[in-house]
Amino acid sequence: AYRGILPKAYGEGTHFKIPYFQKENIMSVRFEPKVIKSKTGTKDLQTVQIDLRVLSRPQEHRLAEIFTKLGPNFNERVMPSVANEVLKSTVARYKAEELLSKRAEISGEVRAELEKRAGTFGIDLMDVAITHLTFSREFATAIESKQVAQQEAERQQWLVVKADKVREAAVIRAEGEAEAAKIVNAAIAESGQGLIEVRRIDTAKEIAGALAQSRNVTYLPSGKSGSNMLLNIGTAQ
Repeated sequence: AYRGILPKAYGEGTHFKIPYFQKENIMSVRFEPKVIKSKTGTKDLQTVQIDLRVLSRPQEHRLAEIFTKLGPNFNERVMPSVANEVLKSTVARYKAEELLSKRAEISGEVRAELEKRAGTFGIDLMDVAITHLTFSREFATAIESKQVAQQEAERQQWLVVKADKVREAAVIRAEGEAEAAKIVNAAIAESGQGLIEVRRIDTAKEIAGALAQSRNVTYLPSGKSGSNMLLNIGTAQ
């Protein structure tokens, strides 16, 4: 008598069958990747296109049941519909911005619910991840404008901090100059004009050193009744 699909699934190896009466149906039990695309709405009524990558395989002890109820292309029949339903119900609880900030959390929720739903059909899942999010053009423009405004606000804040630092540096510099002036005045009061004369001699030395390195300046010393002269001799063209 014809018995249909046998309830036992045979693994790899050598097995016997009755010619003309029995036919084998080979099914892969490896984890196979599949990308499922779903267009759904968020809590704040934004439309988003989601790409969901799923690694799935059939449960070996339920292969006969899966083949009988769903056929050899069970993955194409079950996963797209189940994944779309799970994505729509999960994404509807979040705002569009939260899909970016809470991406890992949402993927975890989708995986937990998808594993539960796929398990009722005899399908195991190894990994579930949201690989791509595509928002509407209006929302993308709004996000870009928000980022530009945020960057401008951060720049203005940096300018305020910079101005405060410059102001503090000016105050410190002024206090230092005032303190230096007090020290100089105290030194002059204590030693008379000697300090000023020393400063004048030091300055004259620096000027003389700078002029000595210039080839276009000639120094002419004068006699007792005259004054010294500096001649600027230009180079011939």
